[in-house]
This record gives sequence, structure tokens and C-alpha cells, in this order.
Amino acid sequence: MTNISLNPGDLVTASYKSGEYIGELVELYLPRVAVVKILAVRKHPEQGDLHHPGQSNVPLFHQRRALSYQEKASVPIATVHPYDGEVPEYEGSLRKALEEEIIKLQNDPSEWAKRSLHELEALRSEYF
Repeated sequence: MTNISLNPGDLVTASYKSGEYIGELVELYLPRVAVVKILAVRKHPEQGDLHHPGQSNVPLFHQRRALSYQEKASVPIATVHPYDGEVPEYEGSLRKALEEEIIKLQNDPSEWAKRSLHELEALRSEYF
């Protein structure tokens, strides 16, 4: 973590697996973990196997949902940074992050992108 001081109640950005979120810092467990209450989605998680990113020929191609509104997630402190700005409404931020991920994948001809798009389309129908 940097020299920046963070305290419970502060607004932060945080990464969890391959997703990025805006949230409220709930607790710090120094030196490694922070608990963050999710308020908005900045980047939707990537689909597939985190240990083999970009590969489609894996034993289990994971469908990865975004963390839910007010869900508390334990994240690595190194991924937590102060957030100074307006917190977008959760559903709108989820919709925007999902659409950005879909657009990115539509420009990728790989088999991984095709499988990822299939999973994201399924998630879109579940989310909304």
C-alpha cells in the first residue's frame, strides 16, 4: 500500500479478481487485506479461467458475475486507492461496465472472446 492514509468510511476504488469497483472502506486488516462495501462497478470481471486468461480450451470456463450492490468483499490492500468523485448509481454503472466489456470482445475474433460474449449475454439477461 502507498503512504496514503485510508480509514473506514472512506470512498475507494478496489479490484477483485478481474473486476474493478467503487466502494466504501469497511475494515483494514493490515498488512494485506481490506474489506470494501461495493457501491458501483467500474470494470466488469473477465470471463473464463483466471489462471489461464484469454484461453478457451480450459477444463472449466468460468462465468464471472460482478460483485453485488453493498456486497462486502475482502480485497488485497494493494488494489485499494482513494476515490474522490461522484459515486454512480449501481445499476447504471453495472450496465455501462458490461456494455464496455461486450464491445471490447466484439472486436476480438478469438474463441475465448466468443465464449466470453456468450457468458456476458447470459449475465445481461440475469442482471436486467
